[in-house]
Amino acid sequence: MASTDTSAGTPVKDGGDLAGLEAGLDALETVESSRTPLRETLLRKVLPPVTAVTLVLVVWQLLVLAEVAPDYKLPSPAAVWDEVETAWLQGTLLDYIWTSVSRGLLGFLLALAIGTPLGLLVARVGFVRAALGPILSGLQSLPSVAWVPPAVIWLGLNDSMMYAVILLGAVPSIANGLVAGIDQIPPLFLRAGRTLGATGLRGARHIVLPAALPGYLAGLKQGWAFSWRSLMAAEIIASSPDLGVGLGQLLENGRNNASMSQVFLAIFLILLVGIAIDLLIFSPLERRVLRGRGLLVKG
Repeated sequence: MASTDTSAGTPVKDGGDLAGLEAGLDALETVESSRTPLRETLLRKVLPPVTAVTLVLVVWQLLVLAEVAPDYKLPSPAAVWDEVETAWLQGTLLDYIWTSVSRGLLGFLLALAIGTPLGLLVARVGFVRAALGPILSGLQSLPSVAWVPPAVIWLGLNDSMMYAVILLGAVPSIANGLVAGIDQIPPLFLRAGRTLGATGLRGARHIVLPAALPGYLAGLKQGWAFSWRSLMAAEIIASSPDLGVGLGQLLENGRNNASMSQVFLAIFLILLVGIAIDLLIFSPLERRVLRGRGLLVKG
């Protein structure tokens, strides 16, 4: 039954209703700890991409059988697989991948070390934002391939040129992502941090960066995409025996040799590396951030 507060003259719900409300809130806050069955994981995570790849291969083979283009323009999947086997037996397949991946990851880490403090500075200092904000936005929209010719002239055909192109392509994206994340922080968080003494570098570490993490992570993903594309552009345009053969150079070699199977091999490897980096690094980070904020939706 409901009881009446004689001082206020309003009905007060029984303790049972309050207990039910608390139980409901506890249920909402409870984190499901049971592991997803292997069969469900296979159906939801593995089957869709395998089905998509299989469909692409089937359509590709049908186009080859229909002779929509000559063999030298549209090689069969078997011909591309022969290129994979040849590169593997020669011991060059992993070298192609590692040459590009090592450059891309190191260049991305350098861009991260530069873009993060730059983004903090632009977001927190009005004068710097007014001066550098439009420049960063302009640099982000500039195609990375445009930096290859001046980088070659300035630095020559060496790894320094590669890293310069990567930095010029990735730093603006990382900095702008962090700026966007900081702009979306509720002002209450910043005021609470200042009240608790979190100012300067301490405030940036404990308040600003954690609160801006979703936008920052989006900037990191975009920064990696720009790093990888910048590197591929540099490897395609600038070739030298001292640079080794990366995936971009492999693509260019296929064009020079008029070998579409080699061109397709390079394209697939470039795509494979991009997917692998996203699945192994950025997707787990994104799920962790969303789960920590209660935003991860199962499905």
